[in-house]
Amino acid sequence: MSLDVRTVDPSEHADWTRALHTGFLRPPVISEEVMRGRLKDADPDRLWGAFDNGRCVATFRSFAQELTVAGGAVLTADAISNVSVSPTHRRRGLLTRIMNSDLAAAKERGDAVATLIAAEYPIYGRYGFGPAAGFTEWEIDVPRAGLDPRWAAPADGGRIDLVDGEDVRKIGPELHDRFRARQHGAINRDARWWRLDTGEEPNGFPWTEPFYAVHRSAAGEIEGLVGYTADDTWGERKQPQNTAKVKRLIAVTPAAERALWHFLCSVDWVTTVRTGHRPQDDLMPHFLPDPRAARIVTRADFLWVRILDVIRALEARTYAVPATLVLEITDTAGLAGGRFRLDASEEGAACSPTTESPDISLDVRELGALYLGDASAVRLAALGTLTEEKPGAATVAELLFRTARSPWCPDVF
Repeated sequence: MSLDVRTVDPSEHADWTRALHTGFLRPPVISEEVMRGRLKDADPDRLWGAFDNGRCVATFRSFAQELTVAGGAVLTADAISNVSVSPTHRRRGLLTRIMNSDLAAAKERGDAVATLIAAEYPIYGRYGFGPAAGFTEWEIDVPRAGLDPRWAAPADGGRIDLVDGEDVRKIGPELHDRFRARQHGAINRDARWWRLDTGEEPNGFPWTEPFYAVHRSAAGEIEGLVGYTADDTWGERKQPQNTAKVKRLIAVTPAAERALWHFLCSVDWVTTVRTGHRPQDDLMPHFLPDPRAARIVTRADFLWVRILDVIRALEARTYAVPATLVLEITDTAGLAGGRFRLDASEEGAACSPTTESPDISLDVRELGALYLGDASAVRLAALGTLTEEKPGAATVAELLFRTARSPWCPDVF
């Protein structure tokens, strides 16, 4: 029997949601309230499903997103989420059919890139996505960190204040917009994101109300925000052994970052802090007198990028040095391949098709990995996934694309 791949009718939302939960090994039965909430803002033209005899067996959703690139410019991205295939229908090309349709539509709309968070590493390279921004999670051994046990306030003259979820919904959006303007790899958060993240709207997962704290500068301006939870663990000798788990911590100054980490490590009874997802070059360990007190527990890829419009994408970002590079880009999907000349200077970048001999050759997935500045062109050449057509060209690409600080996307989508 043929499988029907198409957009989803509102009457099929419950069946689509059941299929999504099945694919992600979550209980397939959920409340009507959560089901309605999950899809109430979904674009009907970008909500896909595969159906076998009327039953949904694969899910896929995309939506408009804003991605900050190196230099602070914002690109409209085709953000892809909720990708699943039921275990009974694997290896039948369902994801390929849906992905090809969605990316073609994104290209037609004029989206310069597509983005996703890859649950599994091997899947998305074949669709032209490259791992563009990773993350690291640390565990801080608070007693070993060497912080002054008498710490009570930031050294910069600022202060830490506790707030609640309602406060966060008011102050968080403006702070996050300031943060993402300077953090390449960050994405936008709409009003519903804040409702879901602060528990005002149910998201189908168990909810524990976090503690929230903000950092205010000496002038009273909010410069950082952290949300965290804590367990209740005590040792046999009636000694506290509690762990604070950071949900999110964003700041627009290093001083605010330092103050919030010191605050977390000063909370009574807390002996361990789990940092949550942080940038791979996070300053946090070096805010501690003993950086070895921060132990890496996870380090992995996170945000993946697929270039759809080479010229717009390459002209949008800034580059560390002035240089010219001719790139031969292979794209089996036919969306972004070709030969392009990139001219980077202090005034900005210009990119155009060219017939000049290429300096480097690479697949569009490697261009996605390089795009935000995380991947190394020299390492890709050593791995054989980037070809240096002219001696020294990989080093030029390295200098052009790499950024002084790592890209970072704090949010799952």
